[in-house]
Amino acid sequence: MSFTIAEIGQAHNGHVEKLHKYIYEVAKTGVDAIKFQTHIADAESSMYEPFRVKFTDKYATRFDYWKAMEFSVEEWIEIGKHCKKVGLTFISSPFSNAAVDVLEQARVEQYKIGSGEITNFLLLKKVVDTGKPIIISSGMSAIEELNKTVGFLKKHDANFSILQCTTSYPTTPKNYGLNVINELKELYGVPVGFSDHSAKIATGIAAVALGAEILEFHVVFNRDEFGPDVTSSLTISETTELVKSVKNISEALKHPVNKNDNSAFLDLKQIFEKSLAVNKDLKKGYSITFNDLEAKKPKGYGIDASEYKRVLGKKLNKNLKQWDFLNNEDIA
Repeated sequence: MSFTIAEIGQAHNGHVEKLHKYIYEVAKTGVDAIKFQTHIADAESSMYEPFRVKFTDKYATRFDYWKAMEFSVEEWIEIGKHCKKVGLTFISSPFSNAAVDVLEQARVEQYKIGSGEITNFLLLKKVVDTGKPIIISSGMSAIEELNKTVGFLKKHDANFSILQCTTSYPTTPKNYGLNVINELKELYGVPVGFSDHSAKIATGIAAVALGAEILEFHVVFNRDEFGPDVTSSLTISETTELVKSVKNISEALKHPVNKNDNSAFLDLKQIFEKSLAVNKDLKKGYSITFNDLEAKKPKGYGIDASEYKRVLGKKLNKNLKQWDFLNNEDIA
């Protein structure tokens, strides 16, 4: 069954109380895990970092924004406890080695490596050394780069999976890259999932149907809020609908149907399939034509409708009334 991850990112806007509200509400949607981002501005960034999206004038620099998104070690510990209490797997993306140290104190259960970090082998080594499962995002990487990262992780015996992801917010259908899911499976032989930025329920359903073993998607309380990922996110109600759909699709994939065996439908076939009948009064000795025939439910009260050709041109042994079933004993 696909493992579902609700990505909160910076939807909390730096307010730890709001983050805890997300944990509480997300837990009710049925997702398996909740994912955050752990930022320590001094360790990961500088005043020279440009904005990806200038979504507000509140922050003079991108560095200032990351500073506002920070939480203390004590706050992260409480976040981890809250996730455990409501039954959500606690996942976060560290953006520095210092952030890994914080997350270890908070007892994070899995690590997510953002697409901008997968060539950061310094960070990868720090995360690998924790011994915890790692999910890497392939959003900004070509296969050549992924080969190096996968090689590094395998060399260090890491327990990892890969997500197909397109770093575009929101992602349009022509850029989903759903075909890449199975390409990555064939290339690397590890679990592969899909990280979605489309803000569409259908995208996640399609990804799971095509083999995604992990499904990650952004979640926001409503799309009127501000933030870099708002337009790429699902609402809480949409998340609930998506999770139900994904569980159904996952269940279906575990139970392939054998179209060579229809024994389970024999009783229904008896009801719905039809027998030959005549559509008008016909006299004994009459030669049957196509236009004299009709097919009526149920099967077994006359010659099978599939065998109509063998009665054409045959003469009746007796008179038949309109809508009488036609049986073998009625024809010469």
